[in-house]
Amino acid sequence: MNKWFILAIAVVAEVCATLLLKAALQSPVLYLIVVAGYVISYGALAVLLRRGVPLGVAYGIWGACGVALTALFGFILYDEPLSPLSSVGIAFIIAGIALVETGSHPKVATQ
Repeated sequence: MNKWFILAIAVVAEVCATLLLKAALQSPVLYLIVVAGYVISYGALAVLLRRGVPLGVAYGIWGACGVALTALFGFILYDEPLSPLSSVGIAFIIAGIALVETGSHPKVATQ
């Protein structure tokens, strides 16, 4: 399985679990799905680490994507505020993800 696909599973599971936390306040049975989402997410992160993805890269991308997507879907699903300043912050998060991934590759020596 491709490392990006595994990372996507980790991100989607974490974001879904986090979004369901708010819904679980009204329907406590959803806490079972919340727990399953976090287990799947951390399990996928463990698989990534076993495959040699550096911890800083895996966790950094996972965490940053989680923050950005949770803020976006919180706005869409729960009508939570998403100000222009928050949007700029999300843009910085996306730029940071790109920098972390780009900077994680070892330099190739040229002669």
